[in-house]
Amino acid sequence: MIRTAMLMAAGLGKRMRPLTATRPKPLVKVAGKPLMDHALDRLEAGGIEQVVVNVHYLADTIEAHLRARRGTLKFSVSDERSKLLETGGGLMRARHLLGDTPFLCANSDNLWIDGPQDTIGQMQRIWDPERMDALLLVVPLARAHCHSGPGDFHMDARGRLARRKTAHVAPFVFTGVQIMAPSLLVDPPGEVFSTNILWNRAMEAGRLYGVSHQGLWFDVGTPGAIPVVEAMLAHG
Repeated sequence: MIRTAMLMAAGLGKRMRPLTATRPKPLVKVAGKPLMDHALDRLEAGGIEQVVVNVHYLADTIEAHLRARRGTLKFSVSDERSKLLETGGGLMRARHLLGDTPFLCANSDNLWIDGPQDTIGQMQRIWDPERMDALLLVVPLARAHCHSGPGDFHMDARGRLARRKTAHVAPFVFTGVQIMAPSLLVDPPGEVFSTNILWNRAMEAGRLYGVSHQGLWFDVGTPGAIPVVEAMLAHG
């Protein structure tokens, strides 16, 4: 069972301005609860015990929030105060905190609701380290609420992912949730880089897989998305 997760919480939240003028995006409230608490609640319910949280913008407020949080989760902080490292660089900075077994990684600004199955449990049942370097939770583009992009991936019958071609639409959107093998976190191209570099390596080796999310998912990227999300949650 996967017991460790990384929560990505170091972004500047520029698209969420003016709400992020005085608070980091993970602490913006949706349905009465900070965004990061929605994610942390899912991680805790899914059996995660240890969470590594990377911090940069208004880092002290995130650390204070973690100290005040009640529950069973134990936290470690990966400090990016001096330099924002993007997603791949953030993972590499936190490598020593993540251990030597597969871990779950989640963005703090996406909100998901389980469908018929527990999402994290479903991912763990599908995860196969013999075949996979990364397993991405994806959602059909038609159910990617508040998301305006053209999709990210195609997925074949065996679950292997391929990228959307330029000027085309792809049927699946990455939800911000994935399981990764520590062996993928090697040979960084620099200090600052995107997780896309790591995915490309896995894809070239035929080891990037996906699983379709069966519940609700929301891209809470702008202030305008918040009332839409809250209305949908209120009405089930």
